[in-house]
Amino acid sequence: MFLSNTNHEENQPSHLTLRDAGVPVAVNLALYDGPEQRYCPAGVYEYVADERGSGRRLQINAQNCVHCKTCDIKDPRQNIRWVTPEGGGGPGLPGW
Repeated sequence: MFLSNTNHEENQPSHLTLRDAGVPVAVNLALYDGPEQRYCPAGVYEYVADERGSGRRLQINAQNCVHCKTCDIKDPRQNIRWVTPEGGGGPGLPGW
């Protein structure tokens, strides 16, 4: 992540949200073994044990995002909503 020179403000709202919170476990994990864990180059998406310990849930680590929009394109059900982050953060591209 350091090499991408991506900057996110600590208190900015997440620019990655789910249209339906049930889809990642019920569809993506059940049918496709959670592809968001593999197609995201920055490891933003991970399945973790839920609070009760009885199942799993998708955790979004938006602070790791490098703004490639792969999740917006590759999600099987188009359930991930990617919007431009607040505050002008994002990757620092040399020469721009």
